[in-house]
Amino acid sequence: MKGLIPAAGKGTRMKPFTKAYPKELLPVGEKAVIEHAIEDLKNAGIEEIVIVVGWKQHAILDYLGSGKEIGVQLTYVVQDDRNGLAGAVKAGEHVIGDEEFAVILGDNYVDNKKSMKDIVNFHEEKNMDATIGTFKPDDITSYGVIDPGENNIVKRMVEKPSKGEAPSNIAISGMYVFKPEIFNTIEKIGRGKGDEYQLTDAIDKMRQNGSKVGYRNIKGSRIDVGTPERLREANREFDLR
Repeated sequence: MKGLIPAAGKGTRMKPFTKAYPKELLPVGEKAVIEHAIEDLKNAGIEEIVIVVGWKQHAILDYLGSGKEIGVQLTYVVQDDRNGLAGAVKAGEHVIGDEEFAVILGDNYVDNKKSMKDIVNFHEEKNMDATIGTFKPDDITSYGVIDPGENNIVKRMVEKPSKGEAPSNIAISGMYVFKPEIFNTIEKIGRGKGDEYQLTDAIDKMRQNGSKVGYRNIKGSRIDVGTPERLREANREFDLR
């Protein structure tokens, strides 16, 4: 199985820091947050990883290089049109090919380093077409939210709902495993929230078309470093490990 890390966003909520470098290079402990994401994939046995870059791409290449120093093989793909997370995943299709693959967002910090491995194992054991890593944040309005069914099957999904619209308190963590059919499904969705192509919409379309979409609650804390406060929180979590 290969891995894919979207790292093409501009990180507008982290300005002025991201005027100089991408948010994926913001430090959590002694490493850039994207290096933590790579370690999550490596701990799941995934060592061939696609990094989807765009904004300040050369800074990421300079930091990570080939991946040899951290024990992985990295391939870089440029997302020419930064039109949403679904577009970032689609950009890696020609490298991923017809294989199943795992995705973790490049600004994700997860303190339990077995979380991705657990999601991959669940996906394979249950023969899912798509598996979503989930968690329970304090504020669900910043995330995609699932409607959970029996046997860890997703009944429906809503991208960044208001509190009144949210079908549950279970949010998408930014960790996924897919069969390659997700690529064809992305081609069939329109623009969603924020006038972007949302990965949540593509996964939900898979579900509507009869694919088996499951969810697995991750262990430990998950924080995206998209705001200064969340970056501070991630570093506090790192210090408490």
